[in-house]
Amino acid sequence: MNYNNKKFIDDDELYFDFDSFKKMVINDYKLARISREASILGRKEVLNGRAKFGIFGDGKEIPQLAMAKVFKNGDYRSGYYRDQTFMMSIGVLTVKSFFSQLYAHSDLEAEPVSSGRMMTSHFGTRFLNKNGNWKNLIQQKNSSADISSTAAQMPRLLGLAQASKIYKELKNLKETHKMFSHNGNEVAFGTIGNASISEGLFWETLNAASVLQIPIILSIWDDEYGISVPNKYQFSKQNISDLLYGFHRNKKEKGIEIIRVHGYSYIDLTKTYIKADKIARKEHVPVIIHVTNLTQPQGHSTSSSHERYKSKERLEWEMNNDGIKKFRDWILNFRFEINQKDYCKIANVGFLDQIDIEAKEYVKNEKEKAWEAFQKPIYKIRNEVLSILDQIQNNHAEEKWIKKYVKKYRQELHNTTKNYPTKKSIFRIARKVLYLLSKGKSNIKDCLIEWVKKKYHEEQENYSSHLYSVSEKASAKITEVFPVYNDDYKVDGRIVLRENFDKLLELHPDLLIFGEDVGKIGDVNQGLEGLQKKYGKIRVFDTGIRESTILGQGIGLAMRGLRPIVEIQYIDYILYALQIMSDDLACLQYRTKGGQKAPVIIRTRGHRLEGIWHSGSPMGGIINYLRGILVLVPRNMVKAAGFYNTLLYGDDPALVVECLNGYRIKEKLPKNLGLFRTPIGIVERTRTGEDITMITYGSTWRIVSEAAEELSKMNIDSEIIDIQSLLPFDLQKDIVKSLQKTNRLLIIDEDVPGGASAYILQKILEEQNGYYYLDSPPVTITAKEHRPPYGSDGDYFSKPSVENIVEKVLTIMNDS
Repeated sequence: MNYNNKKFIDDDELYFDFDSFKKMVINDYKLARISREASILGRKEVLNGRAKFGIFGDGKEIPQLAMAKVFKNGDYRSGYYRDQTFMMSIGVLTVKSFFSQLYAHSDLEAEPVSSGRMMTSHFGTRFLNKNGNWKNLIQQKNSSADISSTAAQMPRLLGLAQASKIYKELKNLKETHKMFSHNGNEVAFGTIGNASISEGLFWETLNAASVLQIPIILSIWDDEYGISVPNKYQFSKQNISDLLYGFHRNKKEKGIEIIRVHGYSYIDLTKTYIKADKIARKEHVPVIIHVTNLTQPQGHSTSSSHERYKSKERLEWEMNNDGIKKFRDWILNFRFEINQKDYCKIANVGFLDQIDIEAKEYVKNEKEKAWEAFQKPIYKIRNEVLSILDQIQNNHAEEKWIKKYVKKYRQELHNTTKNYPTKKSIFRIARKVLYLLSKGKSNIKDCLIEWVKKKYHEEQENYSSHLYSVSEKASAKITEVFPVYNDDYKVDGRIVLRENFDKLLELHPDLLIFGEDVGKIGDVNQGLEGLQKKYGKIRVFDTGIRESTILGQGIGLAMRGLRPIVEIQYIDYILYALQIMSDDLACLQYRTKGGQKAPVIIRTRGHRLEGIWHSGSPMGGIINYLRGILVLVPRNMVKAAGFYNTLLYGDDPALVVECLNGYRIKEKLPKNLGLFRTPIGIVERTRTGEDITMITYGSTWRIVSEAAEELSKMNIDSEIIDIQSLLPFDLQKDIVKSLQKTNRLLIIDEDVPGGASAYILQKILEEQNGYYYLDSPPVTITAKEHRPPYGSDGDYFSKPSVENIVEKVLTIMNDS
């Protein structure tokens, strides 16, 4: 291939003279070789037992180098767990930290992506400082934290890109949010494997991106397989680009720009990404780059060998068409003609061979540094235990059986050196020794007990911290502000919400509210009536029927410093978004050890009413899938409004479940709208009594209150506690204080038997030690096991009623 001028790559921003061009190519080749060696050695580390599992980016090196060339400060990645070359190329991943992640090193300095919590090749950057506050994100290259669930990175990609459009439109945020955007010029880069486009999340995201017209560059890495399953079983067209053609933009309709390019063509790839960047960044049009002819030299992962499912012909083709091999051949064949007789080359065989040798040696050295750093604290722990065991042997020299077992355990600790000691193996031995010493008393035993207690707590923190926010804005730290009323004038509950949302939109210029039917009609219960007209379609807007990507938009927008309230129309429809809520949002702070956050507020309505699909109460499933998200269950709309007010001052993600049958119930309208706050994690005693404690939440509170009135006529004095917040639960342990007085417990819940009621019981009996104060067995009243039937009669006979509660209390009182 001959070049007769100095315009090596045809773009205004990437003109090169030959020397600069040569330097870029050589540096890229070096990095490609380093990344490949990291993949090869990473696999070996798994197979030799040093690491548990490996999944690597080999075969994808060349297109990732090209993508990195247009990735700028302030841009975001929402990617696929094979993007190691890209992450290295933008300077946020080192070889040493790559191996530290492979070993699951729990030191955040060594493994800054997740402190050993995520699997290998799951990448991210730190958006937050040590205090949990935002960094200046336009001054760094950003990657949202990866997740393994295929295509689950797609929904958040929407929000990351839509934020640029919003920042471009909302000029009033230019100064207040300058850490998050520079006039909306940022692009969101997505990556996905070819087989993962079979997932519905891919198509839902693609459709939404086409509608929204936002700056996305989505790369599809196509190596023609999904683990062992070839493309012909994944989708109907052999060519993915053909499959996507219906989304292609044209002169009449908006849509997506679709570009296809070979994954081994260095120049074509670079030109493609430059072109895509111009379209996405300047026109705010989504671009898909279908990168074909990629290979996977080591197969899908260390859990299987691709020789088991690929033909000999395919394996031979992959060997001959390996991206780095093709890149190397291109470098060796490159000629830049100076004149008719003279030309320049980029490199010769010997030069590239030397790069290959140096890359291999460099990766090997960095790997060993990572391994030594990983082992050092483990050996320190082991040596501390050995020292204690030596003292035990000396102190118990007369007790031969103790000496015998301690000697045995000491030998086991020494033997771990050969098999790579683990913290687990060391702690198991230390605790076994305590069993031996359980009957006697000695200073050295106390020393070991203290050591185990202290060290176990430290290590547990390494693996269990940051499920929720630990910043000064953690929602549980925000104090209550009571609503203030002028008089007893009452309005529909929906009016309370509407007026409060109106005030919140005024107070928080970065607040966005969106979902199905949210914009024009102001939601199906009109809690947002007229607010789109007042605040515009950028801040209050409708979406398509697509719960997963509504939630994904919220995650991405919140990651970029905006405050979204996303509406899922009914709690039953949460099931569409549950996987994204669980795998992405709920574990975001945890899996990055406080490195990222997305304070999304999810608004929905629920509680069993009438109808199988529109009025469920699947709280048991929700609270178990969504640890890491606050789950708030207000009994009325003033309480709900107070939760929204609190959450917007905090930085935790939350789900607020409004009472489906409460929008037309009359409530007093507070005058301090947007300012009063319902406390999070705090229960409320709404009725004082001496005979029995009744625990409930949400819509059921009204039924329980009515039952308490009936019981009072029979001289039974009931105490009612409204839980208000399921996650977190009763942080002040006020429920057990009630049991100390009443000695009887009844839990009333609309979920299925053993659902949320079992969770509530565990909290009260086990964590609060409530069983000490009970004179009779605790009792639950729940709905039946099936879903809510249609009609008022079905409602009455399948969930707790006033009569159910009264009869159960009478039984409890008579039996105790």
